[in-house]
Amino acid sequence: MNEITKNLNKLLQDSGSSYNATSVEALIQGIAAAPIAIDDEWLTLVSEAPSVGLKAALLSMLDEAASSNCGLDGERTQANRIAALRKQMSEQQVDGFIVPRCDAHQGEYVSLNSERLAWLTGFTGSAGMAIVLKQKAAVFVDGRYTLQAQAEVDETLFEICPMADLPATDWAGRALLPDHRLAYDPWLLTPVQVTRFQSAAKKAGAELVPVSINLVDQVWSDRPQDPISPIRVQTTPFNGQSSADKRMKIGNGLANKDADAVFLSAPDSIAWLFNIRGADVPFTPFALSFALLKADGTACWFVDQRKLMSDVENHLGNGVTICAPDQLETALEKLGSEKATVYASPSEHPAWVFQKLEKSGAKISVGTDPCQLIKAIKNQIEISGIRNAHLRDGAAVCKFLAWIDQNAPDGSVSELSASDTLEKFRSQNDLFRGLSFPTIAGAGSNGAVVHYRVSEKTNRLLDQNSLFLVDSGAQYTDGTTDITRTMAIGIPTPEMRQNFTLVLKGHIALAQVKFPKGTTGSQLDILARSHLWNAGLDYDHGTGHGVGAHLSVHEGPQRISKVPSSVALQPGMVISNEPGYYKEGAYGIRIENLICVGSLNKDAGTERPMMNFETLTYAPIDKRLVDLEILNENEVSWLNSYHAQVFEKISPQLEGSDLIWLKEATSGLMV
Repeated sequence: MNEITKNLNKLLQDSGSSYNATSVEALIQGIAAAPIAIDDEWLTLVSEAPSVGLKAALLSMLDEAASSNCGLDGERTQANRIAALRKQMSEQQVDGFIVPRCDAHQGEYVSLNSERLAWLTGFTGSAGMAIVLKQKAAVFVDGRYTLQAQAEVDETLFEICPMADLPATDWAGRALLPDHRLAYDPWLLTPVQVTRFQSAAKKAGAELVPVSINLVDQVWSDRPQDPISPIRVQTTPFNGQSSADKRMKIGNGLANKDADAVFLSAPDSIAWLFNIRGADVPFTPFALSFALLKADGTACWFVDQRKLMSDVENHLGNGVTICAPDQLETALEKLGSEKATVYASPSEHPAWVFQKLEKSGAKISVGTDPCQLIKAIKNQIEISGIRNAHLRDGAAVCKFLAWIDQNAPDGSVSELSASDTLEKFRSQNDLFRGLSFPTIAGAGSNGAVVHYRVSEKTNRLLDQNSLFLVDSGAQYTDGTTDITRTMAIGIPTPEMRQNFTLVLKGHIALAQVKFPKGTTGSQLDILARSHLWNAGLDYDHGTGHGVGAHLSVHEGPQRISKVPSSVALQPGMVISNEPGYYKEGAYGIRIENLICVGSLNKDAGTERPMMNFETLTYAPIDKRLVDLEILNENEVSWLNSYHAQVFEKISPQLEGSDLIWLKEATSGLMV
């Protein structure tokens, strides 16, 4: 044993830690694979009271472990990686491999070691897929990422396919040859996806085959470990309902469906159900784990116990059994041996789980994750916390907008400096836990890239007489925020003002709408688009996505979109209102507030129960971009009223030049 190891062991022992030098090194490799923490909370996983010496040693070890980029270097496609994968395919005697951009939890944000698509192709968007055959390959992206994919993916190695025009299954059906074997990782495809690929392969005379070890993992030599971040209790003042009550409610629903248990893999469902939060993936307070909830309200939680802070087990009580992740297979087999009926979703859960349950003899009751809809309907304590988070967040955004107006005219502000400044203002807020997604700060033509992400390579200054689009949000212990503002830098053109005002008209129409019980978001989507459509314009993204209560900034099942939905909007749901317009190579426009579904009072004079939206977001909309000749009297009244509320709610948090700026930015429009 060398001197460094002996010294570390002594520091650990003196601080009352159960770790030794070897086990703490493995722990820190996992911590390095998790997102950068905003504090040193992770130290308490090693010791409740680490000494100064131990703290210094652990921080030094973390710095060293985090120094590797693990192959995720942000470069365009590297030919040697696809060559290595094809060699591995030959060794495994398969002719193709499917590489989805997901993990076993099917979430938007994934840990570093699940960024297989980015490692292989260079594409860093939050949704996509690749299929690699021996002689050809393709990357599939949706409309948000077409331009980004063209910038990041080498088109001599990968064909870039818009998903809406050419789904991956259709491409595979055309590209596969008879007797080809197309491989997939059953942890990364759902049963629904497997069925679709099986059908495509069958039409080509080919075969779809599962592999026990992911082929990308076999060739990604410096792939990170599974992430380890502290799992903490989300206390009652912020959630409004105990975990036991939630488990019993879901359990009763299972019993009513004659199901014995439900399998859960969505991190937000598990976080909500157990009233815990983690940080295993970027921008969302998730702990990656699995759970089996039984009809009696008891649960087995399959989680790396090294993540648990000291109060978590007491918080959960005897109703939750904590198990190691590798015990999941045995637990599923036990359910099968008992001939249990297990509720699971073929569109949300890994095919591996279905295959294990079916093989072991369990009966599968097909349905959707029962936590998702209940979680989306916030209780009054959650809504109160979300309102408070938006008020603090609104003050930070207003300081930022004032800063832009003060500093942009001299040409010194860049996209990166703007993003950093906005994060700095937010970080000064109480209960700040980090950003809720990477800030989109698009100047000029970069604003036309819907999910643009600034880097050192793409960073540009804010040009005069242009538009600057900033879409950003934060995680607070009491709520999650998401706001987009488009600002005039210098003097906007008449076209910019016209298109901005058309977007604003759609935003106002949605904010003001009243609708009956049973209405879905897809039925309301046209309100946000109709003025753009009349001008021959549109946008290629949804109008609204659900938002969690200190959970995911993109939450289901509610949405406002062209895509048909069977999920009715219900009081307590939080959703975004974000119509936009994007002129490729020129500018982007988006106006986004979060809104909460509410019920109108019974004395509102309506014949049947009606609902409306409460606006939660408070920050000025740039009046310099408003063309008054396009707005009607009602729309002007809404904007003036909204700005009056912004001043009333945000001004007590500002002072000096920021307060002067806010007063001017929210002053009434003259009709």
